[in-house]
Amino acid sequence: MTDQAVDTDGVRLSQDSAEENRFLGRTRELKELRADIERAGLDTLSGRKAPRARVLLIAGRPGSGRTALAEELVAQVADAYPDGVLRARLSEPDGTRVPVSRLARELLTELECPVPPGAGEDDLTEALRTALADRRVLLLLDDAADAEQVDALLPDTPDCLAVGVAQGPLTGIADVRPCTLGGLDTKSAVELLSRYTGSVRITVDPRAAEQLVEACQAQPAALTLAGGWLAARPQAAVADLAKHVRAEDGEGTPLSRMFRVAYAALPSPAARILRLLSLAPAGMVDPHTASALAGCSVNGARTTLDDFVALGMLRAVDSPLPEYEVPACLHDRLRALAETHDRPAELQLARARMLERTVRLLQSCRAVTETDSPQAREKLQDMPRALRFPTPRAAADWLRARRPALLASARLAVADGELDTLARRLMSQLVRAMVAHFGTQAAAPDLYGIHRLVLDVAERRELPREKAAALLNLADLDARTGRTAEALVRYRAALDAGREANDPYATARAMESVGGAHLELGDYDRAADWFGRALAQRLARDERADAARVYGRLAAAHTYAGRYGEALRGWRAAVAGYRRTGDVAAQARALSELARVQEYAGRPEESLRTCQEAVEWARRAEDVRLQAALHLRLADTLDRLGDPAAAGLQRGAADRMLKEDRSDACEIRSAVTKD
Repeated sequence: MTDQAVDTDGVRLSQDSAEENRFLGRTRELKELRADIERAGLDTLSGRKAPRARVLLIAGRPGSGRTALAEELVAQVADAYPDGVLRARLSEPDGTRVPVSRLARELLTELECPVPPGAGEDDLTEALRTALADRRVLLLLDDAADAEQVDALLPDTPDCLAVGVAQGPLTGIADVRPCTLGGLDTKSAVELLSRYTGSVRITVDPRAAEQLVEACQAQPAALTLAGGWLAARPQAAVADLAKHVRAEDGEGTPLSRMFRVAYAALPSPAARILRLLSLAPAGMVDPHTASALAGCSVNGARTTLDDFVALGMLRAVDSPLPEYEVPACLHDRLRALAETHDRPAELQLARARMLERTVRLLQSCRAVTETDSPQAREKLQDMPRALRFPTPRAAADWLRARRPALLASARLAVADGELDTLARRLMSQLVRAMVAHFGTQAAAPDLYGIHRLVLDVAERRELPREKAAALLNLADLDARTGRTAEALVRYRAALDAGREANDPYATARAMESVGGAHLELGDYDRAADWFGRALAQRLARDERADAARVYGRLAAAHTYAGRYGEALRGWRAAVAGYRRTGDVAAQARALSELARVQEYAGRPEESLRTCQEAVEWARRAEDVRLQAALHLRLADTLDRLGDPAAAGLQRGAADRMLKEDRSDACEIRSAVTKD
């Protein structure tokens, strides 16, 4: 990788020397922006306390250095905001507006605040404002599409500051004066060129350097491309490039003219790769993405990407893994070139290769965690070396770093509509990899979005089996976050899809889940009815373990409804079912619930015997916490039966178990959570 990374939307260069890393120009703009922070707002002048964060706006066309100026301002004032800096990009590289809900979710994740999966935009923005209410943070909101986006993300506290970057004024946000950018001053623009060419080529012909700056109208992105072009051609004269830019045919901005010059100088293979980078999801590229798009080796792709960085056509991302970003100011130009020079079938083939490579990387990412599976190890060894991860940690780091691009890839694949088979494979492998490395709970917000995409494809392609699976997954996440009514609607829809697909698993699963939703909503009669339907299907298919579980859930519904006789029959059937399947732990828990219901029914002696039996099965299952909870229940029962001495022995046994287990006692309630 080269030691130089260029922000083509700005004028900050990342090189070895601290002097070379110095921000160039914009002294007047920085002074005005810093003064604007301290300027009294309209609320202050009217005697009212400002209700929201102060907003500074930097306006300019892409390539004007607006993002670099915002980053420099943030760096200068960040010390005044001890709770840190939050960054969000409000538009995709192609200019598509990013939904506010996704922005709020990403900011909450950065704040390490819990984000409920599937929450709506209003809930997420409210959660964000609540999280920022007692913080003093600085928000950098880059490439804002409209005022509504910015307004929705603003904290309700004057202690925070928001720095917005947009192409023009954000009408609708009060008390905001845009800092509108033009070109750099001539001295700074010439210095920017010299960082690429070296000072000698500028010193020997300073007039030519000024002419080149004038031809580029001192626009940072155009000058960056000019510097990269000159750096790659040590023998070329600066004056010749200035003439070449002026003579470039066609209308457009200085950036457009300079880009045409730089692009025309590329060899055909490199030019093709550069065009295809416009297909990269979210404008994020790594060597594998470039390799798949172009159909070349991974090492060759990385070398080419590094060359693009040196030419100012790509930006290296500060990441532990090789990663690059297509500058937003070049994205539309690259896409137009791809549509002009490459046939639609070629572009679709490149997309398909990229998706297929991503699927294989995700398969490898998941397989490396399955160290106990000989089949997984064999499958991993069959993959090319370039696709294998050396350790689970390396795979997790890759998944974490590429997460935004992977999610964007899934969204783009579904939106494409012509690669649904690959899109379905991609989403399936992405879900499995995230669950394997992050766990279901941590990955739930991302999984919710992926399941929605799966549902979109299933409905578009009329795939009822996949529609049922997506609806069940979404409903499960809704139920876990307390949206039980929404979950019930989706469970019923999943039941219809399962019946349409003649899928007995999805049908039985949906019936049981509908019953569970009614149970949660307190409609015990309907819950029992649906559990009964699910049980009939499980019994008809001789699914013994599932039938035993449904017996327990049916018994729980009867318990809540006060029908203790039916509840006792249900728990006895569950105990018998678990005994037949050999599930010792589940049998112990079912016996525990049976003892509870016997106690509710006024049968303490029976409850005592059942509880003692449950203790024995819990001991066989080596479930210390359940044993302790059962001993405590025995103690309570013995107290009611007038045997305090025996009750004391049971409590002592529970205390000893808990001390040995070094964990707190808890009441094991299985499906029953109400007395």
